Amino acid sequence: MIGVILGLGLFLLCGAGALVALAGVVAMALPGRPQPWPQHLLRRAAVVTACGAAAVYSLGLFGVLASEQAFGEGADSTPAPACRDGIAPEVKQGLSHHRSSYLPLRFDCVRDDGTVYSSDPDYAWMNGTAASLALATAALAIGAGYASELRARRTSVAVS
Repeated sequence: MIGVILGLGLFLLCGAGALVALAGVVAMALPGRPQPWPQHLLRRAAVVTACGAAAVYSLGLFGVLASEQAFGEGADSTPAPACRDGIAPEVKQGLSHHRSSYLPLRFDCVRDDGTVYSSDPDYAWMNGTAASLALATAALAIGAGYASELRARRTSVAVS
């Protein structure tokens, strides 16, 4: 239970960080913005995407942790409740065990015959969104570094 509360808190903290960073990106459109503004804009956008990726990943991470924690807790906890709750009876027939993963996020339910089904299809969009935002963060950070290097080269050529 504490893990779920911590997970929700981390998700809210990352989400709030993304909103604050987004306000910084929007501030770049206002008069009086810091110079050189392209570098500041790229760095601030990288912070927004990094916070967004952390928020989405933490939401899925603590979903997997909650499913792991519910397994083996009490009389009606085997097979894992995530593999039974809300699943059609013919699908969950013959459950033998589950597999979980934190990278990529997933909580898979395994039947006796070896077939596997996901306990929650939301893990697919969480993985995709977190990976996309992480790649966007890397691209924006590299772009900010490139913009700094380009500006430094222009300055050194103008001074020479």
